[in-house]
Amino acid sequence: MAACYQTGYRIAMIWAGAGCLAIAAFASTGTDPLAYDQAGWTVAYGVMAASMAVGLATVLFSPPPSISDEKAKAVQLADMSQQINNFVIRHPAWQPHIAKVAGWFLVVCWNPFKDFFVRYRRDALIVLLLIATYRISDVVMGVMSNPFYRDLGFSKEEVAAVSKIYGVIMTLAGAFLGGAIVVKLGVLKTLFIGGLLSSATNLLFSWLATVGHNLTFLIFTVSADNLAGGLASSAFVAYLSGLTNVKYSATQYALFSSVMLLLPKFIAGFSGVFVEATSYSTFFIGTALLGIPVLILIPLIGYLQSRSGQMAVQH
Repeated sequence: MAACYQTGYRIAMIWAGAGCLAIAAFASTGTDPLAYDQAGWTVAYGVMAASMAVGLATVLFSPPPSISDEKAKAVQLADMSQQINNFVIRHPAWQPHIAKVAGWFLVVCWNPFKDFFVRYRRDALIVLLLIATYRISDVVMGVMSNPFYRDLGFSKEEVAAVSKIYGVIMTLAGAFLGGAIVVKLGVLKTLFIGGLLSSATNLLFSWLATVGHNLTFLIFTVSADNLAGGLASSAFVAYLSGLTNVKYSATQYALFSSVMLLLPKFIAGFSGVFVEATSYSTFFIGTALLGIPVLILIPLIGYLQSRSGQMAVQH
């Protein structure tokens, strides 16, 4: 399931990235392939907006939940309603509507967070630190990939073709390879392999910066990066899913997903400044080094898991 999720996610990301570039290039009216063309980008963003209809149509035409799912949901909602009413009863001095809002916040928002920290206690901070840093190498590098391609002289058509063909193939291969390795080796070992490969493939971009405009080496670099990214993502989704309590799975997964991108996105905002102060080659080496803490945290979590037996991930 993690592999299938990553397949859909990666295809969507490639469509929104390389696909958007290809559409902008196709609809451009200018003659310079490297120049900005408003008409081409207007069409590209219009197509991107229309692409959201795929998700909307899927939801509208999906079959309704089964009767057993509906009954389970009804029981859960009744339990939540009872907890909120109990909170209101315990606070008679509060205004009823204020007590209901506070009770709702406690039951729906606070309890899932509290459950996570109660289950993992002090180890929860280590888990959150891993979640916050696992994708940092990819995210920080990724924001500079398109400017990097442009500065090396690659056209939008070249980047789109490489990403759509080789990138898609290797991403799908990586996603399903990651799912298979998780089954064989377990989540943590696959996480380590994915983190190591994700960091190592950033060094290929550093090498490409010294090679220059070389389409063959671009294909190799993008293919390796997408293979590593697909593998790491599948393992990471499986890991996050295993951390959640079934009772609070949606809220806790939302918490993990938010923590996952908070620090990487913040640091990625300074990527352009770093490149201008140094070089693309040095920048990509730096992003590879950002993955080192992850390779330390994963064995640490494995040790804590074996010691306490409370951080075991079901897979």
